[in-house]
Amino acid sequence: MLGICRGRRKFLAASLSLLCIPAITWIYLFSGSFEDGKPVSLSPLESQAHSPRYTASSQRERESLEVRMREVEEENRALRRQLSLAQGRAPSHRRGNHSKTYSMEEGTGDSENLRAGIVAGNSSECGQQPVVEKCETIHVAIVCAGYNASRDVVTLVKSVLFHRRNPLHFHLIADSIAEQILATLFQTWMVPAVRVDFYNADELKSEVSWIPNKHYSGIYGLMKLVLTKTLPANLERVIVLDTDITFATDIAELWAVFHKFKGQQVLGLVENQSDWYLGNLWKNHRPWPALGRGYNTGVILLLLDKLRKMKWEQMWRLTAERELMGMLSTSLADQDIFNAVIKQNPFLVYQLPCFWNVQLSDHTRSEQCYRDVSDLK
Repeated sequence: MLGICRGRRKFLAASLSLLCIPAITWIYLFSGSFEDGKPVSLSPLESQAHSPRYTASSQRERESLEVRMREVEEENRALRRQLSLAQGRAPSHRRGNHSKTYSMEEGTGDSENLRAGIVAGNSSECGQQPVVEKCETIHVAIVCAGYNASRDVVTLVKSVLFHRRNPLHFHLIADSIAEQILATLFQTWMVPAVRVDFYNADELKSEVSWIPNKHYSGIYGLMKLVLTKTLPANLERVIVLDTDITFATDIAELWAVFHKFKGQQVLGLVENQSDWYLGNLWKNHRPWPALGRGYNTGVILLLLDKLRKMKWEQMWRLTAERELMGMLSTSLADQDIFNAVIKQNPFLVYQLPCFWNVQLSDHTRSEQCYRDVSDLK
């Protein structure tokens, strides 16, 4: 018992000594830092400044260093001001007046650098895509008519909204049924940073009703041809989508491809993945003229301003009239006419990587567009 008490006393004494040593050291340093009631600087530079050995050259070096430090601080402040001004700028967009508009609350999300995928069998370029400004509005045009098409459009729009980070402006060419359904949906969803304009499809029928069409889409399947006239005159570019498209990535990545257009390229299209335009699907199969395998119009990038300057309306009408003299009707609606125009004017098209329009149907080469499901766009 006595040994235990002695052990405790030794432990207590050691603890007190450990506590007292820092305190005594602090008191010593504090008292030593004063001379005649005045604090003595512990800085080596200040002690040297009051030392006889402190030379004039050392004083000049110190002053020069202080001046340089002030200059660097000024440069940093100027850079911060420039960055804050650059981040505060947002591009303005002109918007035309349309018959009916449904606008939701404006809002934006953060944007990030957009990367181009590298997959087998496509013509994409390696490296980084141009960045889309986070406040830049992306314009999307869709032709939609009837109940069935409206259901498909809901799936398409939801897939776009799920991945998007930019404000969106939907331009819907719709009949009265589709407009009633979709206008109600957009109003009840109240999605921020989404604007919707409707264009009366029935008023456009006279523009394309003269073209015989065997495709199941009927007269509405030809209305992509007149988008340069239908959409606002101040709208410069638009992404055109079929109703059966589903997005698996941010649509801003596709919007960024516009920056890759060069020269007279005004159409962005994916090569057709079936053998339709090769004319070998069955005996006596005679498709419309096309460049190689032709192009699929399920996804189109349109440079509207350049197309108007090229007199697109006159171009496609003359081509359609000439080909219909021999073909009598279209089999794939607007796609046949687009391909006939491109056949005569190959410089108009920019070929998109095929993962932007993977065509999942019989007799296609869609498996060459991706290695894994994560590659799909």
